[in-house]
Amino acid sequence: MRTLRNMVIKQFIPVFIVTMIFFILLLELFDLFANIFQYINNDVPISSILYVSYLYLPKCISFALPISLLFAISYTLGNLYANNELIAVFGSGISLYRFTLPLILIGLSLSIGAFYFDDRVVIPTYKQKNTLSMQLMGLKPSLSNTNVTIISGNGNIIYNLDYYNDESKTMSNVIVIERTDTGRFISRLDAENAKWNNESELWQFNKCRMFTINEETGDVEEQSLSTLSNPEFNEIPDTFRKVTRNIDEMPVEDASSWIASLKKAGLPFRDALTDYYERFSFALTPLIVAVISCALGGKFKKNILLMSLLSSLVLSVVYYVFQMVMSLMAKMGFLPPLAGAWIPVVVFLIVGSALFRTAKT
Repeated sequence: MRTLRNMVIKQFIPVFIVTMIFFILLLELFDLFANIFQYINNDVPISSILYVSYLYLPKCISFALPISLLFAISYTLGNLYANNELIAVFGSGISLYRFTLPLILIGLSLSIGAFYFDDRVVIPTYKQKNTLSMQLMGLKPSLSNTNVTIISGNGNIIYNLDYYNDESKTMSNVIVIERTDTGRFISRLDAENAKWNNESELWQFNKCRMFTINEETGDVEEQSLSTLSNPEFNEIPDTFRKVTRNIDEMPVEDASSWIASLKKAGLPFRDALTDYYERFSFALTPLIVAVISCALGGKFKKNILLMSLLSSLVLSVVYYVFQMVMSLMAKMGFLPPLAGAWIPVVVFLIVGSALFRTAKT
């Protein structure tokens, strides 16, 4: 059995390496030609373009891994079938699962390795690549924001404003509501605008109207103020910025902290949480691809190589589409984020197991 396993691994590895190189080059060329006109218009030197491609290399490896594994396994098994080399294997009582187990274990190992490779290597370099590309193309994202609502102070202070200008650190048409831990109203501040004071690290509200409740009479009292600074209203300007951070550019620990900060601030977090869970589920893609490709190895008697490649490719496309649909449903609120991320993995592992049970060997 060890000899058979060594045989299948020796035939698999060269095909896998060549396929990886091919798809990596293909992805690099796609990215280059997608931005080539912007590079030319901004007179970007060749050395900078090559450095961007170098930073994009780990991401290309991550993208190319599942599809390369798919084709390598399909080609290896298809080639063995086409040469009738598996007749003796199956005739000796060895099942398809036992014969392809080394390939499945390779898929599992690549899944585990890919997760840590993405977290430690791909994410930092991909973030650098995106930042450098935008600088070279003269693009600068705006951090100013409109229609902002923030919950601060452990849920006791609510900010609502029409517009936040990140360059000047100012807010327009501001409403600040203060309440107790039980949700009881304390005060409401309406201000025409507010500006952040770096020295005091407080907001200075201008042209204000303060509404409070008289404890004795229970009536609402109004007070007009030209300016106001309240130590309780000290939420930093960064909180009001447009959310431009991408979970795909954060390590797992940073992504978890970012989602917690979104929840605390009362900002939408479902999209980020779904992407966070997908970080873990997507890492199992090489394993799923390996299981399905190996299971389909014994399905066809004619045009084995072509049909194995075609059917594996179709099922993989279906997997990616199904994953996108589940992710979209989770982000829209039809599914919990955890379910949206993991349902495709569970379903296709079941499909792969079922294909193995029905495989004719």
